[in-house]
Amino acid sequence: MDLTHIISIVIGCILWALVGTLAFVAAMRSKSLFREGAFEGGRDFIVLIPRVMVGVVGSGYIAAIMPQELIATWIGPNSGVIGILIATIVGAATPGGAVVGFAIGAAALKSGAGAPQVIAYSTAWSLYTIQRLLNWEIHMMAPRFVWLRAAVSFPLPILAGLGALLLGKP
Repeated sequence: MDLTHIISIVIGCILWALVGTLAFVAAMRSKSLFREGAFEGGRDFIVLIPRVMVGVVGSGYIAAIMPQELIATWIGPNSGVIGILIATIVGAATPGGAVVGFAIGAAALKSGAGAPQVIAYSTAWSLYTIQRLLNWEIHMMAPRFVWLRAAVSFPLPILAGLGALLLGKP
């Protein structure tokens, strides 16, 4: 068992301990609060697990069908700054939640993408997915605030990719 698996197990245990603590606190406050939390969490679990499974399995298929020559050329380790810019644009254009965004990033890595380029992709996807800006943020917050947030966030994926490029391979 390597260090990554050990860390994953430790994090899982910490998270379950946190859930247990929260359940205990809820039960101490009232049984109805405990039942409500268990019902809400169970419902979310049932809804999200199939999506996570589809995303994880789907990322394997995405990696299998991605044209490796195209990935290596456009966002491969030798694509440099141009690859970082392309990955940033693609990250901003990728719709969907974490299952989609991270699955595509993982698939790109498996298909020969460079780490700095995937870092730029996932950072752009995390900060300002265009679909999320238009469908959610602009309707929940003042449009001026959303555009200001997006504008000041714009260089961050590029800087993250350049930083990774300068630091070397992970």
